[in-house]
Amino acid sequence: MALAGSKLIEETLEKDLGILILADMKCSQECMYAVNKASKVLGMIKRTISYKDPKKMVNLYKTLVRPY
Repeated sequence: MALAGSKLIEETLEKDLGILILADMKCSQECMYAVNKASKVLGMIKRTISYKDPKKMVNLYKTLVRPY
């Protein structure tokens, strides 16, 4: 494809407003990205919190992990 004499590059993956969009419009890549990010945050919580009170852990999970 060309626009005004210059070639256009076809992309298979585009990130727009923090959302990954594939050329085939499937969300599997976005889901894998969210799972990996949430796992990293959950691992950080496990490593850094020494006293794991159930109420506090639920609050941390809902605040830090769940948004992903």
